[in-house]
Amino acid sequence: MSFLGKLVRHKTIEQLQAEVGTRGDFRRVLGLWQLTAIGVGAIIGVGVFVLAGQQAAANAGPAVLLSFLIAGLGSGCAALAYAEFSSMIPVTGSAYTYGYAVLGELFAWIIGWDLLIEYALIVGVVAIGWSGYVQALLEQVVGVHLPAWAQGAYDPLHPENGKVFNLIAAVISLLIAWMLTVKTEWGARANTAIVTIKVLGVALVIGVGAFYVNPANWHPFIPTAVIAKDGLSHFGWGGVLAASSVVFFAVFGYDTLTTAAEESKNPQRDLPRAVLLSLAVSMLLYVLVSLVLTGMVPYAELAGPAPVDAAFKALGLDWVRGIISVAAIAGITSVMFAFMLGAARIWFALARDGLLPKWFAQVHPKYGTPARPTMILGVFTALVAGFLPIGEVAELVNIGTLSAFIVICGSVLLLRIRKPDLERRFRAPALWLVAPLGMLFSLFLIVGWPWFSDGRFELLGGLPMITIWRFVVWMVLGLAIYFGYGIRHSKLAQADGS
Repeated sequence: MSFLGKLVRHKTIEQLQAEVGTRGDFRRVLGLWQLTAIGVGAIIGVGVFVLAGQQAAANAGPAVLLSFLIAGLGSGCAALAYAEFSSMIPVTGSAYTYGYAVLGELFAWIIGWDLLIEYALIVGVVAIGWSGYVQALLEQVVGVHLPAWAQGAYDPLHPENGKVFNLIAAVISLLIAWMLTVKTEWGARANTAIVTIKVLGVALVIGVGAFYVNPANWHPFIPTAVIAKDGLSHFGWGGVLAASSVVFFAVFGYDTLTTAAEESKNPQRDLPRAVLLSLAVSMLLYVLVSLVLTGMVPYAELAGPAPVDAAFKALGLDWVRGIISVAAIAGITSVMFAFMLGAARIWFALARDGLLPKWFAQVHPKYGTPARPTMILGVFTALVAGFLPIGEVAELVNIGTLSAFIVICGSVLLLRIRKPDLERRFRAPALWLVAPLGMLFSLFLIVGWPWFSDGRFELLGGLPMITIWRFVVWMVLGLAIYFGYGIRHSKLAQADGS
């Protein structure tokens, strides 16, 4: 086989569908509601408790509601593509597996390598945030203060604070890994309970806050545009679009549930439903929280690190604040569960296909879980969360998902052209419009939204160049591993004798 042929060799859809019935790697224990809870758990978190208020104050005003709807439209396009793929290819690996079937081995490796680090780093970021909430709650409720060395990562700007290691962040990373190793259904049941607490907490914010809404705080709904010192528009439609680039990262996460396809009881029926249901529930909650927060207090008062808490504090509703803190902790826990589950299963899929050593694809004989990747990820995320500041980690977690969305939307469209008669339990409606829109949304969220203001062109939002360069470095490392190992050891390479 030629070198180019090796790069584009792929598994057929028919091969993948046939393999599903013969594999027994995992136990099928997850139903529709557990899958939906994984999706909601991954989506709802920082968006409700932080971004809605912060972006109202910084960019969009009360129109942050529109920012969520714009971001949700782009995410919804990708969700429809994921739903169609999951109904055809109910195999562990999510976007990686879909890419293998349509674009070939090299692109599949790039997607899998990309998502592996993104999911792992998201767990690290969220663990750091979880630690902050827990430390605050411990101090507020029981008066417990951790020693300075255990409160967080070393801060070179403030070495006098004595911080060395984020002990609580490291412990929760290891605990989540242990739960996912021992039994997936234990973790899934705990996650479902945690998501229920989180949703009830968000419902409390909406239900109580609605009685304190002052419609005057919604006027003007889109504040007058201003040009800040950074040269970018804030408020006006430019600010609404800039905010949509930020809040987009609070409206994905449903892709993590598709990585558990082989643990689903009825994947071809339940996966598409869970993808769309989890996004719909999350978007409804985002819209309602945005309306309530900007109606309770003037949007400028929501600029702090805990906008929901600030809104209730301003109105003297202290009894609600403690409940919100518990809901926030629960919400962040479920995000860690979903993304560590996804990362471990992508790692497992890469190893099972021979792109990484087979040692990683050994299922635990007693627990029936991908124990080796899960525990390695637990240790890795514990070290990341323990030793690194949240800002340095957070910068690396955005671009991977957007890149995967571009590939998924393009792949599902390409497959409609190549194999129009292939059985699809779910068909994305208006795909010729949905898929290109999903690709454009993701591209604009990477490079920025094109915008004309006062006769000049500018790009609003987008990712910082340092993030893009770090992503390039990670991809170069991944290509080195593929050409040094995967291209010769993959299952397809063994099958064709190359």
